[in-house]
Amino acid sequence: MGKNKIIVSGGLGFIGSHTVVELIQSGFDPIIIDDLSNSELFILDRIKEITGIKPKFYPYDLCDYKKLESVFSENKNVSACIHFAAKKAVGESMVIPLTYYRTNLVSLMNILEIMKNFKVGKFVFSSSATVYGQPIELPVTEESPTQKALSSYGSTKQMAEDILEKVSATKWLQVLSLRYFNPVGAHPSSLIGELPRGIPSNLMPFVTQTAIGIRKELTVYGNNYNTADGTCIRDYIHVVDLAKAHVNACEYLLAGKNISSFETFNIGTGVGNSVLEIIQTFEKVNEIKVPYTIGERRKGDVESIYANCDKANRILRWKAQYTVEEMVKDAWNWEKTYRK
Repeated sequence: MGKNKIIVSGGLGFIGSHTVVELIQSGFDPIIIDDLSNSELFILDRIKEITGIKPKFYPYDLCDYKKLESVFSENKNVSACIHFAAKKAVGESMVIPLTYYRTNLVSLMNILEIMKNFKVGKFVFSSSATVYGQPIELPVTEESPTQKALSSYGSTKQMAEDILEKVSATKWLQVLSLRYFNPVGAHPSSLIGELPRGIPSNLMPFVTQTAIGIRKELTVYGNNYNTADGTCIRDYIHVVDLAKAHVNACEYLLAGKNISSFETFNIGTGVGNSVLEIIQTFEKVNEIKVPYTIGERRKGDVESIYANCDKANRILRWKAQYTVEEMVKDAWNWEKTYRK
């Protein structure tokens, strides 16, 4: 019996690459599809450096149906797919919404249609806490009502979940949708980590790039929110913890343990930290100052959100292990190593 083949779309990206590492180390055979629009080819060699194995790689855009189909033709007996590939910047999605709807939804529909044709019925979806909109109560559970998404990005994730729920109801598809919060940190080896193109839209790479001197100062978007220090609160999770959740999700699906054809899981730490708390923790742990300025609120940003992760703890047998201190330390080590 060979290893279970798992197609990983967006497998050279931040979360995807860490997940590929964990899949290999858990005995799976990942096959990566990534158009390199927000990732770098050298990450493939870094994955080999960490694991000793260089996974099969296709530099394809998932919106290209024929090329995507060829991956399934060449790789028989695929056990499951993990779908990361998507555009993901909240702010940018408000400026170029059509690009977000086209990329995020066409790629999803293409991979589902091809999976059906090749009789691949297990699917782990990279969803997001943005599906909850501005929550009415905290922490959010999987049963919390979803509010209207505040960004085009969030809207694509809501639509994607709706598509997946309807398709899985036709019984050929089994879906786990992992709603995750704010992934930060990097692999403890400092060989892979977050690599944003241009000006980062996520907090942590903006912090590390400012600390190392690439950016003059960090912009904190708004300090007049109804929170203790006026800045937005998020549930930050170490990317390695998040990657391990995808491995548990695959094992759960492949063991046939799912009780329905569409299940959602919050993947976070269950703790909310404000933007200023993260900056202060980063400064303290890494003994370096991060100059910042207060800017205007950013369109599409939710004031406060953090997760109740009891369901994932209980059913997927998964729990976040890393502390915020470890997250900021690993992120900084990665930034320094990469810039060398």
